[in-house]
Amino acid sequence: MRAMVLEAPGSPLVQRLLPNPVPSAGQVLVDVSVCGICRTDLHVVDGELTEPKLPVIPGHQVVGRVAGWGAGVTGFSLGDRVGIPWLGGCCDACEACIRGQENLCDASRYTGYQIDGGFAEQCVADAGFCFPIPEGYPDLQAAPLLCAGLIGYRALGMAGEGHKLGLFGFGAAAHIIAQVAQYQQRQVYAFTRDGDTSSQQFARSLGAVWAGGVSDSPGVMLDAALLFAPVGSLVPASLKSVRKGGVVVCAGIHMSDIPSFPYSILWGERIVRSVANLTRRDGREFLALAPKVPVHTTVHSYPLEQVNQALDDLRHGRFEGAAVVQLAR
Repeated sequence: MRAMVLEAPGSPLVQRLLPNPVPSAGQVLVDVSVCGICRTDLHVVDGELTEPKLPVIPGHQVVGRVAGWGAGVTGFSLGDRVGIPWLGGCCDACEACIRGQENLCDASRYTGYQIDGGFAEQCVADAGFCFPIPEGYPDLQAAPLLCAGLIGYRALGMAGEGHKLGLFGFGAAAHIIAQVAQYQQRQVYAFTRDGDTSSQQFARSLGAVWAGGVSDSPGVMLDAALLFAPVGSLVPASLKSVRKGGVVVCAGIHMSDIPSFPYSILWGERIVRSVANLTRRDGREFLALAPKVPVHTTVHSYPLEQVNQALDDLRHGRFEGAAVVQLAR
């Protein structure tokens, strides 16, 4: 099979011809149709996440068709359409797993990081961590739901019942969660890079009641702020924008260092918290909710051999919405 492989952090992915994977017990084999490109992929490729198996095939927003399975797998038929997310496995035995917080399991493993992912024509995945894709979503439009959507959904849940929501960084996750928030009758305030009028216009087209740069003020105090941009300086900036008792949710798996800030902007029972990965429950809930909204994803497709270009376009914000690799067969 063709695959785009990370052989050393900080280097471009290289195209290789590799043996087709063989599913072990408990795994399904998937013919990959598309794979979304996530900022987490950038963190892996750039070496900011420091524990990848090497070489590794990145990609963790996989949509494809079941082509086989290993011993002990039930409930699948050949040709079933499934999605494979970032969280690829856990121990199911530790205290975190027993509490239903397998996203915090110390033995968890991740697709495209410790497990070969979807920048390839085939991949294998733990059957228990594959989700059926909702009907009505073409493969390209479904892919961003599997991380941008799921992490955004978890972050939105951590915002509580706040009505006025600030979304800092209006990329793949924010453009999905803005739609969910409005479905829940909340107001969305979109914060982009200063001067990024294209992203601000995109946010308004998706129903944001206000859109501006991170240095701008929407003129109201927010109930919660969701940080999708991995920029530590946004933590104090967003704290200044939320009311007393409000919450700032850091939704990325990696963030640059947070600068020191005065206690006065945290005081007043404001909360700063992080989101770690996702749970299977998040997957089931969000993929049932998305068609009801309905969530519409804006995607830009690239062939497999142009993954490096897609990653660079993501790094420099050259498109709105989400990037997706499309496998040609």
